[in-house]
Amino acid sequence: MVQIDLGYHFLNYIIEQGYQPGDRLPSISELAGDEHLAINTSKVREQLEVARVLGLVEVRSKTGTRLQEYTFTPAIRLSLLFALAGEFSKFEMFGNLRIHLEAAYWHEGCASLQDEDINQMKRCIEAANQKLNAHPIRIPTYEHRDFHLAVFRRLENPFVLGLLEAYWDAYEAVIPTRYVAYDYLKSVWDYHQQILDAICAKEFDRAQQLFIEHTRLLRYPDSHLNGEKEGK
Repeated sequence: MVQIDLGYHFLNYIIEQGYQPGDRLPSISELAGDEHLAINTSKVREQLEVARVLGLVEVRSKTGTRLQEYTFTPAIRLSLLFALAGEFSKFEMFGNLRIHLEAAYWHEGCASLQDEDINQMKRCIEAANQKLNAHPIRIPTYEHRDFHLAVFRRLENPFVLGLLEAYWDAYEAVIPTRYVAYDYLKSVWDYHQQILDAICAKEFDRAQQLFIEHTRLLRYPDSHLNGEKEGK
């Protein structure tokens, strides 16, 4: 175990006491009276809330406080949404990071896919097409998220998955409020079908190239209609 001062007595305490995910932590009153922690009740509550927001602990009235499996998502999500609330253009910056990250882990992700993952991606495409063919049409936002995350869910890297999950949380928060052309949506899901076909054929290089082409649609949603990039 590496000795690192996290700047929070409560978080340091969790590490020092050797708690593991699923373990029930002492109550607030017990923590405030613990000489190893050495902080008062108000400080315990304050630092416990920080841990909760970071997704490190789960607090429930009946079962108490339990340590959670580590996830990077809550911390990066909160920071990202705060940044977007101040300046929406930062979404494209983070989106560019997401593209490079997925491309870098593409082959590893594809190689980890199992039959149930492939079937889930197929269901995403079917559900998306149903929404696009409905009257009125519905934007398949959740299907879009699930399709892409399916490729990387089995990677044993919480930081990769955390960054990608935070991107899609932000996408869901901002994209439904913006106008998206129907032809653009159809093109996106046509690409998804081609990507999945290539993955099923074990043509991961081909699937990666289709993914990269698909992200250009995401960055320049009108380019396939007018033949020009918007340059954003």
